[in-house]
Amino acid sequence: MSESKLRVLAVADVEERALWTGNVAQRFSDVDLILAAGDLDADYLEFLVTIINKPLFYVHGNHDEGYVRNPPLGCICVDDAAYVYRGLRIVGLGGSRRYREGTYMYTERQMRRRIRKVSKQARMLGGVDLLLCHAPVRGVGDLDDIPHQGFESLGEMVERWHPQYLVHGHVHKGYTSDFRRERTMETGTKVVNAFGHVVFDVGVGQLSYGWRQSLVNRHTLKVSDELTAQEEGVLGAGWSYGR
Repeated sequence: MSESKLRVLAVADVEERALWTGNVAQRFSDVDLILAAGDLDADYLEFLVTIINKPLFYVHGNHDEGYVRNPPLGCICVDDAAYVYRGLRIVGLGGSRRYREGTYMYTERQMRRRIRKVSKQARMLGGVDLLLCHAPVRGVGDLDDIPHQGFESLGEMVERWHPQYLVHGHVHKGYTSDFRRERTMETGTKVVNAFGHVVFDVGVGQLSYGWRQSLVNRHTLKVSDELTAQEEGVLGAGWSYGR
């Protein structure tokens, strides 16, 4: 089977005025899905998913505690979960390294525990195509200060599953003189810092994973932040996205 392509709009960390306008639908008319890598206003995500009218998958940033009461409606949370969209196997692991008390901050040990849990879904699907995170891999585009250090365990996950892409945020362009939008790990995985926004294409070699896809997607929707059955029907979200 020949590989098809999906065009991805990834956003993180700052709400860009250029995207919060009425012409965003025309500008990104060729986008197939939106990924949000954390630390963004819920209203911003709701605007993007509504105007661009494509599914939006997100993970939490370390500053997204407001999502507990006001999650971005119409969007799908893939934190600690997997989802298959048009053959693209997405796994989400949001949050940052713990540097104070916070809902979406984790020690390395806690991140390893989360990875073990979500890897069960990855095994069911036979792998991961895209890993959506907030924090980067340790030593791959992160910084030396504790709040912006990456996770070694994310690097170990990449070595195990060899995803095509790892998308993250957290490290802002202004934080370092060595900011690079894209890096490539030894596994061949392309690491993309989605600060602001970035558009890229990802290959999809298989369109359906059958009952496994349906089971994983339904489970993710069930636990996704405040995504009710009514919202699923109105917005066209859910396992039907994977058809």
